[in-house]
Amino acid sequence: MPDAYHELPIDPSSLVRWRKRLGVKEIEKLLHASIRAALTANMVSTKSFTEVIVDTTVMEKAITYPTDSKLIEKAREKLVKQADAEGIALRQNYNRIGPLLAIKTARYAHARQFKRMRTSLKKQRSRLGRIIRDIERKATELSPQMTVLIALAKQVKDQQPKDKNKCYSLHAPEVKCIAKGKARQPYEFGTKVSVSTTLKEGLVVGMKNLPHNPYDGHSLVEAIEQTQQLTETTVERVFVDKGYRGHAVTDTKVYIAGQRRGMTASLKKKLKRRSAIEPTIGHMKTEGRLNRCSLKGEQGDSVFALLCGAGQNLRLLLKFLRELFIA
Repeated sequence: MPDAYHELPIDPSSLVRWRKRLGVKEIEKLLHASIRAALTANMVSTKSFTEVIVDTTVMEKAITYPTDSKLIEKAREKLVKQADAEGIALRQNYNRIGPLLAIKTARYAHARQFKRMRTSLKKQRSRLGRIIRDIERKATELSPQMTVLIALAKQVKDQQPKDKNKCYSLHAPEVKCIAKGKARQPYEFGTKVSVSTTLKEGLVVGMKNLPHNPYDGHSLVEAIEQTQQLTETTVERVFVDKGYRGHAVTDTKVYIAGQRRGMTASLKKKLKRRSAIEPTIGHMKTEGRLNRCSLKGEQGDSVFALLCGAGQNLRLLLKFLRELFIA
């Protein structure tokens, strides 16, 4: 069979360059276009944009589960490769001992032999420290790549379990450890994303990446601003959970789950519908791949979240059109 049948239509790297060239603001227009399409198809009305539900979720990053042993070994491996690329002759690179020591540390941890595990982990730290000092002695001038690597390696070598702002991945240092209170998964490693949907239809009208894991209440102002910008409508009512207590919103009425003061029968009914955003987030994670972000950096996180929101709207719109034509 001719080779033409086995060629890709475009080079895979074209998508990467396309995303970087567009940037977050231009990708945001895709979400805006999906909202306008739903409005044109009469799936939603302009009045629907005045009442929204806002919640946050964790968008996990495509990293391995972080342990001290794996991080130290990965830092050693990256430093040795970068030193070899820059022509720095190391006194010893530990390419043979390093992986074996990491395996030994993992086996001690699995067997709950923590004293031996700590001893093995200490050896890994000391060998990583030797490589860092060897590079700093022999390199006349550190390249930008080596400077960043050494800073991350020092952080990985010195960080302790109770430290704040820890490094959980060398290729994605922006990753944070976020606890969401789930019994099946106490900690998730990624970034927080704010999701806004219409109260009645569940159309996604806002997706915003929140780096550095801010408090939910502090992110509500930005979420409302983005929703108003995308829908070109003033948001009058926002329904949120108890994690948003202490917010700084003054121009929009915010109703928090469990609230009793100033509630009418109509508002109580609407506040009960706040939990409708949970299955929307679940669909985006299972069908829209929001559960694992594979793009690089904070810009990649923002782009990925926006694309997941636009994809959810397109799925809702296709479902609406199918039901309309079948009926």
